[in-house]
Amino acid sequence: MHKGLMTAAVMLGVLPALAGCGGDWMGEADAPPLPGDRVSVLVHETKVHPDEGADKITIALPKPEANLTWPQTGGMSHHAMQHLQTGAAIAPVWQVSIGEGSGDENRLIATPVVADGKVFAMDARAHVSAFDAKTGDRLWRFDLTPEKDEDSAVRGGGLSYDKGRLFAATGLGEVWAIQANSGNFYWKAKLDSPLRAAPTVYGERVFVVTASNRVVAFAARDGKKLWEYVGAEEASGLLGAASPAADHGVLVVAMRSGALAALRAESGSLLWEESLSTGRRASGLSALGDVKAPPVISDGRVYAVGNAGLMVAIDLRTGRRVWEKEFGGVDLPWLAGKFIYLLTNNNEVIALDTDRGRVMWATPLSTWKRPEKRTGRIIWTGPILASDRLLVGGSHGYVLSISPYTGKVLGYAKLPDGVTVPPVAAGGTIYFLTDDADLVAYR
Repeated sequence: MHKGLMTAAVMLGVLPALAGCGGDWMGEADAPPLPGDRVSVLVHETKVHPDEGADKITIALPKPEANLTWPQTGGMSHHAMQHLQTGAAIAPVWQVSIGEGSGDENRLIATPVVADGKVFAMDARAHVSAFDAKTGDRLWRFDLTPEKDEDSAVRGGGLSYDKGRLFAATGLGEVWAIQANSGNFYWKAKLDSPLRAAPTVYGERVFVVTASNRVVAFAARDGKKLWEYVGAEEASGLLGAASPAADHGVLVVAMRSGALAALRAESGSLLWEESLSTGRRASGLSALGDVKAPPVISDGRVYAVGNAGLMVAIDLRTGRRVWEKEFGGVDLPWLAGKFIYLLTNNNEVIALDTDRGRVMWATPLSTWKRPEKRTGRIIWTGPILASDRLLVGGSHGYVLSISPYTGKVLGYAKLPDGVTVPPVAAGGTIYFLTDDADLVAYR
């Protein structure tokens, strides 16, 4: 990293302190500490401390494993991607524009997906493109916006891949199936409510959740509607939504109402339902009970976090709550072995054990680009765990590398623009989609 870039990072207040955080990623040098203390600015913000006895627990993670694909939001349908493998030293290898970036009317929400040697991405206007994963060359482009709605706000949606087919959901309430090799059209289904999240594909079915809390299952082969589940409607919510998690014949759906529902994937019948509402009085965004973070299924449990300030572990079969913690978040909790990592609404990255939800460590991140003036709020996204590094990206254009064992910040790197879409990884490559719609590959 260039010296000028490191200085810029210090000026922007990337971290509460960078003292001793030498560059383990990108090879940057140590930076001086930032002056001043971190100031609590969010409603109901509390500083997280390790739980009693956490110092006696050693964080041991599964060995990094290579994954060739990232076919859905959260990686696979269960969203438990464990420990991914990348190179020890990675660098940018290509960069390409996918189309239109975030603006006043539309924002980039869809995470890229990777499969069959291609990267698929959807821009803020619902234009889908396929790129060669090695070179970044564009292979084809498909417009999901009807001509009569070309000037309408799209606001949401996303992509999933399965067996040579690319499935897309849009903010205009449409579900598309596209041939992944050519971009040719397979089938389309129309719903009467917007779709804010990517579809989940599982067991030859495509599952989508509407903005009105309806869960609809389609046959992946021909788009035939198989069943529908109607949840409690919620008038307001956050931008974007959570893609359902699916495993062991169960679909776990996070609702805008704050409910978590487990349905039989085959029939849509309800197995159990839980609420991620804390019952506390709140104001601002924390008052929204929305569950935007995709749930995670692993070892017979469901892990989920809501915006209103509650994280839970639930028995997948019975719906019994195993433990709960008062953390709020809107990003996917990252599970690896017996530990889980979470980016909270208070801009803290925390590590918990999956057994009892005990906090192992907590690392606070900066809230402001200019902390002395408290201006330029930073939105963080992630984390993703790759080769013993937790990576989180920020809306100010910086990516941090954090030790999953201690929470120590290892280093940082500068992207072409800010990122608010979580990174994805496949084939030893990490992909970042910037707010300006630049897809950047690090290998």
